[in-house]
Amino acid sequence: MLFDRVVLEMLGMGILESLYMTFVSSFIAYAIGLPTGILLVITDSDGVLPKPMLNKIVGLIVNLLRSVPFIILLIWVIPVTRFIVGTTIGPTAVIVPLTIASAPYIARLVESSLKEVDSGVIEAAQSMGANTWHIIFKVLIPEAMPSLLMGGAIAVTTILAYSAMAGFVGGGGLGDIAIRYGYYRYQTELMIVTVVILVIIVQLIQELGALWKKHIDHSN
Repeated sequence: MLFDRVVLEMLGMGILESLYMTFVSSFIAYAIGLPTGILLVITDSDGVLPKPMLNKIVGLIVNLLRSVPFIILLIWVIPVTRFIVGTTIGPTAVIVPLTIASAPYIARLVESSLKEVDSGVIEAAQSMGANTWHIIFKVLIPEAMPSLLMGGAIAVTTILAYSAMAGFVGGGGLGDIAIRYGYYRYQTELMIVTVVILVIIVQLIQELGALWKKHIDHSN
């Protein structure tokens, strides 16, 4: 029988590995991408701390990293992954390329969300003597929070999709199961099951993001 106890345990482990890769990578990528996105907004020509040259340099780096397809980046950063983690195989090793690929994407999502904040609110804060830090943490982030949450849900689901691609290099998780068993061993049913599980996880993350956004909107 295809879906015996061993297969079910393998799927359970695959789900845990995929979630581990996704959420750890998301946390680290946000630790990099959030301040980068804020920097892009405040140093813009119409930002609260305009520095056009710095903005162009940071924007160029973000765009360069975003333009590299993940599967190529996955191979390209193998030496970096080996240096940081000590191995290039397994869920922990995949966190390195996942973070590198996701941080610039998150930076642009954050930038887009923060730029939705009404400029009049920022000008009002400046007229009351608010400094740059106050504007960032008391105006920009709170006002953009609903959009940031939806962007966060999108980012997490994108990172989950990236983690599935990591199965091509033995990254573990559901993607690895789909490739090793569904593709190489022609077990189509198992591949379909992994895809269905990934779709369910994506829907759950999107729903949680929408509920959190709704709660924040009502709180405001």
